[in-house]
Amino acid sequence: MPDYLDDLRLAHVLADAADAATMDRFKALDLKVETKPDMTPVSEADKAAEELIRGQLQRARPRDAVLGEEYGVEGTGPRRWVIDPIDGTKNYVRGVPVWATLISLMEAGEGGYQPVVGVVSAPALGRRWWAAKGHGAFSGRSLSQASRLQVSKVARLADASFAYSSLSGWEEQGRLDGFLDLTREVWRTRAYGDFWPYMMVAEGSVDLCAEPELSLWDMAANAIVVTEAGGTFTGLDGRPGPHGGNAAASNGILHDEMLGYLNRRP
Repeated sequence: MPDYLDDLRLAHVLADAADAATMDRFKALDLKVETKPDMTPVSEADKAAEELIRGQLQRARPRDAVLGEEYGVEGTGPRRWVIDPIDGTKNYVRGVPVWATLISLMEAGEGGYQPVVGVVSAPALGRRWWAAKGHGAFSGRSLSQASRLQVSKVARLADASFAYSSLSGWEEQGRLDGFLDLTREVWRTRAYGDFWPYMMVAEGSVDLCAEPELSLWDMAANAIVVTEAGGTFTGLDGRPGPHGGNAAASNGILHDEMLGYLNRRP
């Protein structure tokens, strides 16, 4: 089995470059922000960070394909880098420090492309998380200064902490009743949003999280970090991986119970 460690080291280099670019414009008074056709914001920093990562990948991995939120897919082949230059752009443009660059390498295999490397870098929080297939998940300042991540062993919903992003998406999909029932069963709920709940699941500080509508670049890096930490990452339909257009992540023990609630229909 490939060890992917060279790819992981490259992903850290890419994240370092993106961090420098995004932090340079964070809270800038002249930051340019546009509205995309799907009515979500995009800043000049999103575009600059993705261009920077694409440029470095073109030099370091010219045969690999690249899929990014801002500029789509380029290239073909069995290896594809998936990039979200700023996950949490709405936070970024308002000066909220909860945002991150998500970088993942996916490889073609049974069931389609699967993530084999992931880096989640949140420079305004001073945090970074990463994983490579078969090597576990870690958090720290660098590859040499890191702590291994492990999901929790909480085995009852009544003792579990559940994180989410917002209510609106659940209502739009007709899943709000089941979502609210789940919030009543768990010990604690918090709406941290974006990448952060998945990293907390990997760390064991949160036991469950879910979002009703996502894109591949929102999920690929998060998925490999959660699974390498011993957790479970699926779509709301229970299919493993980041391909369902939505996500549910957990310590594994409570996963089926969570999905049971989130798939209840009126």
